[in-house]
Amino acid sequence: MRLVTGRHLAAVSAAALLALASGAAFAAGESESQVPPSESAAPAKTADAVPADPSILRICASEKQAPLSMKDGSGLENKIAAAVAEGMGRKPVFVWNAKPAIYLVRDGLEKKLCDVVVGLDSDDPRVLTTKPYYRSGYVFITRADKDLDIKSWTDPRLKTVDHMVVGFGTPGEAMLKDIGRYEEDMAYLYSLVNFRAARNQYTQIDSGRMVSEVANNKADVAVAFAPDVGRYVKDSTTKLRMTLVPDDTVRSDGQKMPQSFDQSMGVRKGDEALRDALDAGIAKAKPKIEAILKDEGVPTAPVSN
Repeated sequence: MRLVTGRHLAAVSAAALLALASGAAFAAGESESQVPPSESAAPAKTADAVPADPSILRICASEKQAPLSMKDGSGLENKIAAAVAEGMGRKPVFVWNAKPAIYLVRDGLEKKLCDVVVGLDSDDPRVLTTKPYYRSGYVFITRADKDLDIKSWTDPRLKTVDHMVVGFGTPGEAMLKDIGRYEEDMAYLYSLVNFRAARNQYTQIDSGRMVSEVANNKADVAVAFAPDVGRYVKDSTTKLRMTLVPDDTVRSDGQKMPQSFDQSMGVRKGDEALRDALDAGIAKAKPKIEAILKDEGVPTAPVSN
């Protein structure tokens, strides 16, 4: 899950997490990085952790990443992980962490409390990744009853529409700045997180809130990572339109702004045996994974890796 050059969510992109950990600025000076709380922050819950056992798959999972990861196991990534574990002939055991998913590698995988993180960008350098099991990207969300079939950041209507909702530190935020309307929406965006500054702490706008802002006519357009919002768009009582942002998006200075990303599972470096077992399980679970994504309303594209 990743920031200006990646997706923002269950598992932030590698480059983003490195920036978060070091406090460095975002690429090209787009924004201040969101620095995680100090190491003295509340430790991960370990009560659910179990000893390593070849008959089980210990899955690092966040309690605070709906709809991707949810304590009752109904999250998108929970269901995918369970399907892969079944394909491996193992019992899925979720090791729950009370903090956002961006901390799962540091506070779960690296501390050996769990053995696999689901939903990471396929190029995440902190871990050994599996082959991609799907690819998705950022989407424009608008009301279906409005003449706002936005399909590109080059659409001139984006400069004149009412409020736009984008995630902090995402390609959407970078493009909002690029088209010159970030200042116009900044106060509105921070109102959605009770004016809590993103600097020096991990701050994100709830994905369900992003969708409801559009559904309730408080914003004309939302830009979010599809797996984060697919469920909410599909279940909305107000009919909404969801369109993948083109992957050939570029800023006004010519810099490419990737919009879609291969998704993989990550294990500790050096654990090729588990990585290979996961790849085999993913292959067996492919039909179930595709069904889960379809049921969640997540648009997908062919993997590139």
